[in-house]
Amino acid sequence: MRTDLVRIEELRSADSPRLSGLNMEHSRMLAEIDATLPPILVSRRTMRVIDGMHRLHAAMLRGEEYIEVEFFDGSEREEFVAAVRANTAHGLPLSLAERQAAAARIICSHPEWSDRAVGKATGLAPGTVASVRHRAGAATVSARVGRDGRTRPVSSASGRVLASEIIAARPEASLREIAREAGISLATARDVRARVRRGDDPVPPRERRNNHLIDATRRPQPVPAREPSREPTNMHPQSAPESSRAAILQGLMNDPSLRFTESGRNILRWLNLRAGGTEGWEEVAADVPPHSIYVLADLGRQCAAEWSGLADQLEQRVRRMA
Repeated sequence: MRTDLVRIEELRSADSPRLSGLNMEHSRMLAEIDATLPPILVSRRTMRVIDGMHRLHAAMLRGEEYIEVEFFDGSEREEFVAAVRANTAHGLPLSLAERQAAAARIICSHPEWSDRAVGKATGLAPGTVASVRHRAGAATVSARVGRDGRTRPVSSASGRVLASEIIAARPEASLREIAREAGISLATARDVRARVRRGDDPVPPRERRNNHLIDATRRPQPVPAREPSREPTNMHPQSAPESSRAAILQGLMNDPSLRFTESGRNILRWLNLRAGGTEGWEEVAADVPPHSIYVLADLGRQCAAEWSGLADQLEQRVRRMA
């Protein structure tokens, strides 16, 4: 970070997100600190302070003529967002009313920003930003830019229809391919694929009611189920082949949403301990003492029942999401 020493008299007051102005007590407290304060953020274009009015006032109380400055290069609307972000991240925190007022201003200057992107800048929950957007009567846009910088449609209806067409044409396409080509999230692509496989409409009723552009008579054909393998196997007829189970586990291990989150890693560790497959079971079954055979058989059935219950819970969750 490059900084410069600038004469205090050359600086202009901030276009601050603070509704109540300077807190004189906070400025006096900063002035009494026996340490060098962080540089203030100043617009190179206008010499207006973006962040650091309390530090600037503290320097004036100390009788200093110069202050350390970090220059910001950007437009007026970018400067205000930078001010909000800085005041949300450190220093004297903004009040809820100040953050909501800042959100309303950012929504007007950046109507293409998603609720999550505005929330990240202002420290507000996306739901709160949505309420602010509704009250502000912001301009309607067909797509918004998220926190990751990617543009996504406000309504996913058209993306869902396109995804269903991709799935019908290329059933083997991965979720990432479907999401990328249709311009939807991975979660939406997963939901569309599940709907298409069931023969349901890819667009949920609520989204269809809110989007008159989608042809109500359009319904994708369900993807035909893959024909089960006819190769002989010595496995139980209801069990997944060992190679298939290994492939499923490997796919889960490669899923970033599981690998890079603590809860996901816990799930993977749990599965590695409990879903390793049946390798070596024949030897175990042959070595069980006769008096323990029925006990172990009951234990196996209990474990199978628990796994079946887990499968039922997961399927119910999918149905609730549909």
